[in-house]
Amino acid sequence: MPTAYRGRFAPSPTGPLHFGSLLSAVASYLDARQQQGTWLIRLEDVDGTRCSLDFQKAILDTLYSYQLFSDEAVIIQSERHDLYQHYLEQLIKQDQAYPCQCTRASLKATQGLHPKRCQCDLHADHSWRAQCDQGIFAFVDPIQGPQYFDISQPLNHPVLKRKDGYFSYQLAVVVDDHLQNISHIVRGADLLDTTGQQLWLYQQLNWQAPELCHLPLIINEHGDKISKQNHAKAIPNGDLTVLKRVLHYLGFSHIPTDLSIPRLLEWASQHWSRKQLRQASLSLDENDQDLIR
Repeated sequence: MPTAYRGRFAPSPTGPLHFGSLLSAVASYLDARQQQGTWLIRLEDVDGTRCSLDFQKAILDTLYSYQLFSDEAVIIQSERHDLYQHYLEQLIKQDQAYPCQCTRASLKATQGLHPKRCQCDLHADHSWRAQCDQGIFAFVDPIQGPQYFDISQPLNHPVLKRKDGYFSYQLAVVVDDHLQNISHIVRGADLLDTTGQQLWLYQQLNWQAPELCHLPLIINEHGDKISKQNHAKAIPNGDLTVLKRVLHYLGFSHIPTDLSIPRLLEWASQHWSRKQLRQASLSLDENDQDLIR
């Protein structure tokens, strides 16, 4: 693992940046800045059926309007397919990945899970799955506390490359974080469910996983997380009031009222602590409902 702190924010351009995403971006930025580290932006557009250049530009414009600039060139996953293919072939050679032609309909009997190898005609369209049958992983999350993953419960072999040729998030995120020497990841707690399989991939590729920190989710009055799937609206660009509300939900108190966005980020970097946050989800204040609708 690299000795210097290297963090990142990696949104998917499937929609504009919303309040929950900005919260994650600011938290990861502050964590890096407080430790005099490097902070990177990566666009995870590996799923070409859902991502668009318009959303890619909109996300970057919004981040830049809040003075959140990548310390190095922004990496775009759709330009890195050859890298993902290289490491997929390594897993295939190690007999840790296999071809599959199963459909969602055929997996209904197993509730969508794919627990074992299947028969496949390599001359027809097929996906590639990871044969992660066993593995126990544990670490202490700075916010969420002790985490334990037994990837055999429930047993499921995730897709690494789809039939249509697009690579999965699981493979791409592990490859990119390793190749970018990411040492620390600050992201939403909704990604904890996929963490065990990612740690398995790190193990098979003989790589050291970054230190993981999972932020509590911010939820609406119905208990739903603020997300694109729940139709959260785009946040306005460069809005000082919005940034102050982000800092409020990140546990800051006595937030200065007379600072510009750059100066406020500088202040927050100096006062940031993961200990400000708790494990439980953060309920959006009634007065802030207009931030998501």
